[in-house]
Amino acid sequence: MLTQDIHNSLLDITDLNHLKSELNRLPAVDVGDYIAQLSSERRAIAFRLLKKDQAIAVFEYLPPEVQEELLGSLHDTQVFQIIEAMSPDDRAVLFDELPAGVVKRLLQQLSPQERQATATILGYPEYTAGRVMTTEYVRLRQGLTVGEALNKIRQSDQDKETIYYAYVTDDNRKLVSVVSLRQLLFTIPDVLIRDIASDRAIKARTEMSQEEVAQLMKRYDLIALPVVDREDRLVGIITIDDVVDILEEEATQDIQKLAGVSGGDEAALSAPQVTIRKRLPWLLGNIGLYVGAASAIAPFQSVISLVPVLAVIMPILSNTSGNVAIQALSVTVRGLGVGEVTPLDTLKILRKEILAGLGTALALGLALGILSLIWSPPKDRWVALVAATVMVVNVFIAATLGTLLPMGLKQLKLDPALISGPLLTTILDAVGFLTFLSLISVALHLLSR
Repeated sequence: MLTQDIHNSLLDITDLNHLKSELNRLPAVDVGDYIAQLSSERRAIAFRLLKKDQAIAVFEYLPPEVQEELLGSLHDTQVFQIIEAMSPDDRAVLFDELPAGVVKRLLQQLSPQERQATATILGYPEYTAGRVMTTEYVRLRQGLTVGEALNKIRQSDQDKETIYYAYVTDDNRKLVSVVSLRQLLFTIPDVLIRDIASDRAIKARTEMSQEEVAQLMKRYDLIALPVVDREDRLVGIITIDDVVDILEEEATQDIQKLAGVSGGDEAALSAPQVTIRKRLPWLLGNIGLYVGAASAIAPFQSVISLVPVLAVIMPILSNTSGNVAIQALSVTVRGLGVGEVTPLDTLKILRKEILAGLGTALALGLALGILSLIWSPPKDRWVALVAATVMVVNVFIAATLGTLLPMGLKQLKLDPALISGPLLTTILDAVGFLTFLSLISVALHLLSR
C-alpha cells in the first residue's frame, strides 16, 4: 500500500522528468494508488509519464471509474494498446463499467484472439466462475514428455497469468489431469507427462458461483483452479488474486447489507450522491418500519402516562433485544458466507442459539428487573417482574429469528445478508413493545379492581 509519506513526496515533485523517473521505478500497484488519488487533470498528466509496459500494468490496478476517465483523455492508439494488453478477465470487468457503444468499438479493435477471449468471459452471468476466470493458462497435450512440456512453456507461455500449474487435455480440450511446475522441474525430461500428472484435478464449472469458487480454493489451498464447461472442456482458470478480490467483495457486500446499505457495494470514498443513493432508500424504509413500531405504542399512551417509568425501561428493552438479534444474525451470515455451515445445520445452530439464548435471556431479564426495581416508585415495582419476563421472551425470539431467517433465505437460494440488522431490530421492537405494554395494561386492569 502506498504510504502517505511517499504520496506526499511525489506530490512535492515539480520537475516532470523527475516525477517520470520515480513513477516508473515504483511498483505498478503503488503508482495506481497514487494516480487514483489525483485530480482529473493531474491524473492524465501522471499517466502519460509512464512507460508503455508500466502504463499497462498500472491501468489494471486503477478503479473502473478512473479507468473510464483515462480512456477518454488518451489518444485512440494508446487506448487500443492498453486494452489489447490487459488480461481478459480484467478487460471484462472494465467493459462491464463502460457504455455499450464504447465496448463495441473497443471489441472491434482487439485482435481476433483477444476479442474471442473477452467475448467468452462476457458471455457468462455475473458473479459466476465463467465471469471471473481468465483464458490465459498453460495447456499441455497428453503425449508430451516432461522435456517437451518445459520447452513448450518457455516458448509459448511467457505471457500466461500463471505457470505454477499446467493442465493436460485430450484432443477435444477435455481436462484430463493437472501437473505442477515443481513436478516438471524435478522430473527426468524423458518421462511422459501422463505418468506424473494427477488425474484427480479439482475443478469448477462455469456456472458455479464465485463464492463457491473461493470456498473451494480455500478448502484445498489452491493458487489456481481450472474451469470447465458442461462438456468438461477446459475454458479457463481462476487464480488466487481473483479469489482475494472475490472474498473482499463478498465480505463487503455482507457487512454493508447487514447495515442496510443498498447493493452492498458503497466505497468509503464514494461521491456524496452515491452515498445518498445507497443509504437513503433503507433509511426511508426504516422510517416506515418504525412508524409500524410506533403504532404499536400509540394505543398505550394513557398506560405510559399512568406508569411513567415505562418510558425509561422501553428503550433498554428495545436496544438489548435488537443487539442480540444482530449478534445471532452476523454469526449465522458469516458462517454461511465462508461455507462453515449450510441450511442442513439449521437444527444444530438453532439448538446452540436456544441454549445460549436462554442463558443470555435470563441474565438480561434479571438485569432489567433489578434496574426497574431501582427506578420504579414503590407502588409500581411490580413493573420489574413484567419487564424481566418480556426481556427474557424477546431475547429468546431475537436469537431464534437471527438464526432462522438467514438460513431460510439460503435454503431459497437468496442472499442471507438480505435480512439486515435494521429490519430485524424494528420487527423485534414492534413485537416487544406490543407484548410489554399489553401485559402492563392487563396488570393495571387487575390492580384497579
